[in-house]
Amino acid sequence: MDAKHYPSAKLIARLEGSGRLIAGAAKLSISPRELEDILGKMGEDKAEEWVRELVRRGHGSPLEHSLYVFEVVCSRVCSHQLVRHRHASFTQLSQRYSDRYLRGVVARAREVLGGDMSGLDEVAVLDKLIGADLDFNTLLSIVGEGFIVPPRVIESKDSFFLKKLVEGVRNYYISLRSGVGYEDARFLLPQAVKTRLVFSANARELLEVFIPLRTCSRAQWEIRWVAWMVREELVKAEPMVFKYAGPRCVLAENRVRANPCSLEDFIEGRCSFTIERCPELVPNPRIRDCLVSSVTDYLRNIHGI
Repeated sequence: MDAKHYPSAKLIARLEGSGRLIAGAAKLSISPRELEDILGKMGEDKAEEWVRELVRRGHGSPLEHSLYVFEVVCSRVCSHQLVRHRHASFTQLSQRYSDRYLRGVVARAREVLGGDMSGLDEVAVLDKLIGADLDFNTLLSIVGEGFIVPPRVIESKDSFFLKKLVEGVRNYYISLRSGVGYEDARFLLPQAVKTRLVFSANARELLEVFIPLRTCSRAQWEIRWVAWMVREELVKAEPMVFKYAGPRCVLAENRVRANPCSLEDFIEGRCSFTIERCPELVPNPRIRDCLVSSVTDYLRNIHGI
């Protein structure tokens, strides 16, 4: 589902062969052989065994010999949460130098409203938009160019909420027109405004911290969806490692199992939870339902299934 009013995350680059490198580093910790020799003689099945053992034992340091780079588009609400992950690196679009997404709102408004807009500046266009009697979906198509919109707003078709976001853009351009610079005019913008980040992390941060914490049903909806997108991209690129990635309940359960299970094993019932309660204190009988609810919410809203 291509919904501009929702966040996105895609894998841009990675260190090729990270799965085997992680497995080789794990074996090196107990082997007298050189890493190059270990990797040269290690098949895929053996590499999978070593990765599985790392997950089971919580032996995290070999996971750090990897790198995954993502491009994320989300709101400032979400980015403030994302950058708290101290073992990741971030580069973010600066509001001091760019109003790219806000210009997208104005451009889309010109297109939708039609007529001769050539002599109108941003403020005049936005005034027309605020006064226009547009249906919710049309207004959403305009606002979604510059803002992330909560699903509850969409479900309730809350045009008032969307108009308030437009008013924030209007006030921003009024300030720019009066001589206030980008760095000060941005103080008027709602936190729903879009931003773009490059986000890099190793497998340990992703497998043991970011994905467990942020895919949990207790996480805020936007960063939860971003985390599920990140996991989805990683499983495609490095299934050997990231098939075990999931919320904190999955991480905790795999630490006490003789053989760790993939997220899909838990969801589809091939593996059951044995822990008394998850780290968020959900009791055992409700853990799987809680896990499934997080996955289902993501799939319904992002993939439409």
